[in-house]
Amino acid sequence: MLLDNIYSPIASDLVRVEAMVRAVSRPDFSWLPQEQATGIQGDGGLVRLLSHSLINGGKRIRPALTLLSGKFHDYQLECLLPMAVAIEIMHTATLVHDDAIDKSAVRRGRPTINTVWDDEKAVLLGDYLFAKAGELVTRTGSIRAIRLLHQTLMVISTGEINQSFNAFNLKQTRQHYLWRISSKTASLFSLSTESGAILSEAPEASIEVLREYGYNLGVAFQIVDDILDFVGTEAELGKPVGSDLAQGTLTLPAMLLLERYPEDNPVREWFQYRSDRGLMGRAIELVRNSPIVDECYALAADYCSRACRDLNRLPDHASRQSLKDLADYVVARRR
Repeated sequence: MLLDNIYSPIASDLVRVEAMVRAVSRPDFSWLPQEQATGIQGDGGLVRLLSHSLINGGKRIRPALTLLSGKFHDYQLECLLPMAVAIEIMHTATLVHDDAIDKSAVRRGRPTINTVWDDEKAVLLGDYLFAKAGELVTRTGSIRAIRLLHQTLMVISTGEINQSFNAFNLKQTRQHYLWRISSKTASLFSLSTESGAILSEAPEASIEVLREYGYNLGVAFQIVDDILDFVGTEAELGKPVGSDLAQGTLTLPAMLLLERYPEDNPVREWFQYRSDRGLMGRAIELVRNSPIVDECYALAADYCSRACRDLNRLPDHASRQSLKDLADYVVARRR
């Protein structure tokens, strides 16, 4: 199923999201004294960084989730738009920081900020984007939405810290893995759906249904991402295959491979010695030629089923079918 079809109930408003995202690459400092604002805007460095990071912005799933979730009750676009854009900008900031931390060279098929410029500029750009996301969400006028965005940022940062401390750690369990992806990915998905419900003045029961939908969809999305890191191609992924293994991040496919081959295992050898990058190629081939891929997809499908379990408790609206179709898309996607 095509995303354009899934997004049909909000298609015109997603165009407005794109326009607002593009506007972020033209920073406005009109609230500063004129001389200071002119000096900042006259320096093209920030504009170049923003333009590079915000073009080719991916599938826009997160802002779409915010808008779709707002359709069930009072669809207040003047609040939902800045929220949706804030979430997309925050997501971009996390990617910019991730790339600097991981020394990644490519993202979405393009050189990363830290590659074109350097780590320092990537970190500072990420900080700017986080601040911009915070400024955008204040336009909703909702203290609850503002608090939720910043709480989510704390959760994401905690997940990143945990991942950093556990790089090349073979003692992690599936529970550790699920907690990490819940913090890093699912929290942003649940922010998207929960905030859409909050800003449409949905009753608490609907807010909870949509929060749970976003959380479970986010877990499924990351499991599929982790599968694709083994079975995808660089053209599909927009980055090298096996990037997680290279960074010492233990994902579900690698965990299942360790369970099947506890002794002679290329993942174990790579994590312990990091001396032969050919071990990563062996691990990738073993996963591709085993039932592990199907097992991981089955778990992702289970989380998508959980996501959709209570959607029928929401009002009957075209967005409800879109959310169900989006869950199917997440499991079926190749990138």
